[in-house]
Amino acid sequence: MCRWMVYSGDPILVEELLFRPEHSLIDQSLHSRMGATTTNGDGFGIGWYDAEDPTPGVFKNVDPAWNDANLREIARHLRTHLLFAHIRASTGTEVQRSNCHPFRHGRWLWMHNGVIRGFHELKRELMMAVDPTLYAEVEGSTDSEALFYLALTLGLEADPTVGVERAVGLVESVAARRGVALPVQMTVATSDGTSVWVFRYSSEGHSRTLFFSTKVARLLELHPEVEVLHRLSAETRFVVSEPLRDLPGAWNEMPEASCGMVGPGVAEIRPFRPQTPALVA
Repeated sequence: MCRWMVYSGDPILVEELLFRPEHSLIDQSLHSRMGATTTNGDGFGIGWYDAEDPTPGVFKNVDPAWNDANLREIARHLRTHLLFAHIRASTGTEVQRSNCHPFRHGRWLWMHNGVIRGFHELKRELMMAVDPTLYAEVEGSTDSEALFYLALTLGLEADPTVGVERAVGLVESVAARRGVALPVQMTVATSDGTSVWVFRYSSEGHSRTLFFSTKVARLLELHPEVEVLHRLSAETRFVVSEPLRDLPGAWNEMPEASCGMVGPGVAEIRPFRPQTPALVA
């Protein structure tokens, strides 16, 4: 499986986020503590937003994140208020750039940790459900990208939570007809550049790990000695597959079968309930 992180807050150098934490995403690419695999070396990607362009930038490569000189170079010079970062451990599809996360459509980013079980048996029916106007954008062969385009087809841009609930409901409905048990395992993040939506869900009710950060004001009360906390704004939020450093009180586990939204002045969590979309029902 994979590891990922989201940062939302004041503009900050990507190097500060990817390389400097003691258990950074780069460290996790070699030494994951909570993932299905210890090493996540099947490529990586970052996506970021800036004030000049609503369309996010994306940089991906098939090299392991710990061994990519270009990633380290641009991280020293790239500053952003909203970063998606992902390190990949393939679940069976090819190691190629088009299969690296995050995926992009217009102003939207998407990344996923998990698997659609039996994807090769379900793939034709699922891909035929993608809106024809979107289908030509699909570049890779992963279940993760397929889930993104199903969510876009089913309303992600209007209401991300509903779009993802319908996409997962569709996968589970098709899998049930095809005799594939417990098809969905996922933690997902998506963003339009202003807000971030995150999801933790699995058909079996035992999902991959996902954590969100405690409010900075509370962290400063708990750990005034940690210098980096004094440089973070009150609106700073992290969502991570596993904590970036061992700091008591800093991390909160996302509940099972839940979705969260972080936006300007807003942070909320609610239950995640897959819906069978009308095209299946």
